[in-house]
Amino acid sequence: MKTERGDLLRGTLEMLILRCLEDGPRHGYSITEHLQRVSDEVLTVDEGSLYPALYRMQRRGLLTSKWGRSENNRKARFYSLTRKGKKHLDRAAASWDRFSNAVSKAMKPT
Repeated sequence: MKTERGDLLRGTLEMLILRCLEDGPRHGYSITEHLQRVSDEVLTVDEGSLYPALYRMQRRGLLTSKWGRSENNRKARFYSLTRKGKKHLDRAAASWDRFSNAVSKAMKPT
């Protein structure tokens, strides 16, 4: 495998966040809830992983953010996908498809 485990996990988290934001802006807690819900409670992202990833992605121009009010009227930072983020998501999703198909093939009995 070309990437180290940390790079693979970081890239996967970034891809999942970008996919989550493809449907529109979300605040951090909403991102974690969404990922948990759509993965049938398999994927959980703690704050110690989520927020550094969001800040890193924003610095790289994949996301923008602005302050707003959450569903329960709390002040929250809402993150949105940029055009650059959408292009990055498209490339990451294609790479993920190739990777996951290769692993699926390798796991089949011969």
